[in-house]
Amino acid sequence: MLKLYVIASDLRASLLSDKRGVVSFEYVIVAACIVAAVGVAFGTGTGGAIATALSGAIAKIALALSPA
Repeated sequence: MLKLYVIASDLRASLLSDKRGVVSFEYVIVAACIVAAVGVAFGTGTGGAIATALSGAIAKIALALSPA
């Protein structure tokens, strides 16, 4: 167990002192935020925000184009 702690501690120290490790970790965080934003925008089903906005816009266009 102590051996694993020493390995993890050395890895942590090398990542903290290495700028490339920090930058790659930041890319992972940004990618996770983008995935979350796309998931929220499109939703998990048919009732996402974009789907609702598009169906509302199409309904308005169809109403405007229908003969009065």
